[in-house]
Amino acid sequence: MNRRAMTKPIFTLAFAALALSACSQAERKEEPKVTGALIDGAAIGGPFTLTDKDGKRVSWDDFKGKYRIVYFGYTFCPDACPMDLSILIRGFTEFAKDHPQQAAEVQPIFITIDPARDTPTRVGEFTAAFSPRLIGLTGSQAEVDVAVKAFKAVAARGADTPGGYLMDHSRMAYLMGKNGEPIAALPVDKDPATVAADLAALVK
Repeated sequence: MNRRAMTKPIFTLAFAALALSACSQAERKEEPKVTGALIDGAAIGGPFTLTDKDGKRVSWDDFKGKYRIVYFGYTFCPDACPMDLSILIRGFTEFAKDHPQQAAEVQPIFITIDPARDTPTRVGEFTAAFSPRLIGLTGSQAEVDVAVKAFKAVAARGADTPGGYLMDHSRMAYLMGKNGEPIAALPVDKDPATVAADLAALVK
């Protein structure tokens, strides 16, 4: 009896079975179809303590158990921040209309990168113009720097303007999980419907 001749087809069948099993597992673990960038597994996010519009101290762990959407910007921003936040909040509102239970588990957060000008009152007025659901946070420069560094955000003083200055910053809306883990960068460069669709795919 030719043992080598028998071993080859048995090995081939076993390999095919393993491959089929691997494909089946891959299908079960298939990542959700989203427009934004998936950032799960990235070293993004971390503890911070800042101040809300009422002067109350707020820490990252205070949001534990909720999904969080985090956007870094500043209230004197002439264009990018208002545009991004408008798309983000309109998308979130659309998502909340269609998925109220899931939306109740999501907390949108705005963190200023310009604490020298953005007082708690000013940040509160700014976020209220978009939605009462949007929490605005500020703090000392050192406290803000901790949050900026944790999220790998960009924040630096830019060009001077009449009566003030601009800030250079990244334009990313981070969707973070219930344990503070990174999930995705929401597509605020698109439109509200696209943001709503990504939220529906990612918030379970």
